[in-house]
Amino acid sequence: MMVRDTLSFSWTAIKTQPLRVILIVLAMSIGITSVTILTALGESARLYIVNEFQALGTNLIIVLPGRTETTGGQPPLFGATPRDLTLADANALYRSHHIAAIAPISVGAAPVSIRGLEREVTILGSTSALRRVRHLSLSKGHFLPEMDIDRTLSICVIGQTIKDELFARQQAVGQWLRINDRRFRVIGVLASEGQSIGVDFDDMVIVPVASAQALFNTQSLFRILVETKSKEGMYKAVDDIRELIKLRHEGEDDVTLITQDSVVNTFDEILVALTLTVASIASISLAVAGILVMNVMWVSVTQRTAEIGLLKALGATQRQILWLFLTEAAMVSIAGALSGLLLGKVILLILQVSYPEFPLYLPMWAVFSALAVALLTALIFGVLPARQAAKMNAVTALNKR
Repeated sequence: MMVRDTLSFSWTAIKTQPLRVILIVLAMSIGITSVTILTALGESARLYIVNEFQALGTNLIIVLPGRTETTGGQPPLFGATPRDLTLADANALYRSHHIAAIAPISVGAAPVSIRGLEREVTILGSTSALRRVRHLSLSKGHFLPEMDIDRTLSICVIGQTIKDELFARQQAVGQWLRINDRRFRVIGVLASEGQSIGVDFDDMVIVPVASAQALFNTQSLFRILVETKSKEGMYKAVDDIRELIKLRHEGEDDVTLITQDSVVNTFDEILVALTLTVASIASISLAVAGILVMNVMWVSVTQRTAEIGLLKALGATQRQILWLFLTEAAMVSIAGALSGLLLGKVILLILQVSYPEFPLYLPMWAVFSALAVALLTALIFGVLPARQAAKMNAVTALNKR
């Protein structure tokens, strides 16, 4: 029996049992749709979060005051407060040959007002290097100029939301606004950045770091952002930073260093595991579909006993009978898988239109895996009924016994 004959015979058998075929296709398509949607949501969440962290900057190291670690025993009664990071600490990091730019960060909240309009705003103090480190862009004006890190200057760069709310349709660049009891001249307006990892530059005012420290009457820094010259030099820079800070902090290793790669890799691993987990849970519906395939095939074998006997009487071997029924199960399952993929694509398209800010992505490996799993399910659950049909005695089958 040729392959073409096997496919033709199976197709003819499928057309004679439309209700059973519809049940198998429906069950398989529901399973494939579930796997497709959940895999796409998990993979899209992974890519979204990874891209958000990568958008923070290139070859980025974040220096935080205090050592984040778990130790045994009672906490210390004295000296529990971590040593502050200062502008002098930030300046000292330039001794490392692996560092390209350093942006010290001072953060606080203060009322910002102009001509009777006032609102509470996040004030971020930094230097001109912040634009490079965080890949910020301007819609108008200029960013903070290059100057001594400890110099105070009454200038600021505002986010797009601040510009729209306080200046409306007026020109913002060149205007003066008041932060607390001090006046600052607007020298630039940031292009709309949106929110990234909880940071909204659109709703922020950026001032020189020394000016921010004077506003909030503090000498400490919130953190220090460091950009390295290359990805290879990132971990060498980590060692340099740790040594330089220890020299300045009386030998104490009292800072936490977070590399961009470590954060991205950690979230990537977590979300890959989550994606595989939800896809596995959705695959349970494929097992249910497989059981339905097996039950329908059992009924089909029982009702086609005479047909099987005739094929055997004409010389069909056990192997050929086995492949006839497995081919029938595979064709129906693949039809269900294709229907499920199409339905999944339609649902994902509807979700994309409903939530355009969250890009949905269905990886090709998920498509091929869904088809492969559907085919494998059909073969595994269809093999028992097919083997029963193949082992039938021709005379007994013709007599329908």
